[in-house]
Amino acid sequence: MIQISGITNEQQQLANEGRLLPVMEHFYTLQGEGAYAGVAAYFIRLGGCDVGCHWCDVKESWDAEIHPLTDIATLAKEAAAICKTIIITGGEPLMWDLTFLTSELHKHGANIHIETSGAYPLTGEIDWVTLSPKKTKLPVESIYQQANELKMIIYNQHDFTFAEEQAAKVKDNCLLYLQVEWSKRDSMSPKLVEFIKQNPKWRITVQTHKYLDIP
Repeated sequence: MIQISGITNEQQQLANEGRLLPVMEHFYTLQGEGAYAGVAAYFIRLGGCDVGCHWCDVKESWDAEIHPLTDIATLAKEAAAICKTIIITGGEPLMWDLTFLTSELHKHGANIHIETSGAYPLTGEIDWVTLSPKKTKLPVESIYQQANELKMIIYNQHDFTFAEEQAAKVKDNCLLYLQVEWSKRDSMSPKLVEFIKQNPKWRITVQTHKYLDIP
């Protein structure tokens, strides 16, 4: 677990237990990507990430210490009252123990999704796992067979090779998605389309929330 400076030992213990977590933001919107694109969902974005993707569009999530420790029981109740589809994201949310958060959300009838690089073992009871591996910190082996969808970000030509390597590790019914990194959408999109035509096990996913300017 992440050690947070400037807090009490009691607060650190509650953070370790997942009862207090650094929440960068939480909001109600539409899922923009993958199998559930277009579905109304409540996002809970946790602070903290050591994967360090250079093209990350939420780098402000990396430092857990700049985000307020939030009472998770209260947040779970409030979120599930607004929407029953909850997406836990980051940062890298699996840097924290999600057992308490997912238990509270399920108690309130939520269906829980997570978006993760898989760099840490899965904790808690998750209903849908979106695994998005990164070269900078590869997934732990156990999470490959827990993934419901594999989302590979395509930034350069080698990423197609990396995508195939990662696809070989997931279970047979895992959905396979390729997504062009936003800044490369003009140059890499045609290559992605041709790759999928030659490898039809893959599907394309786009960041519809960015095209539609949805928060």
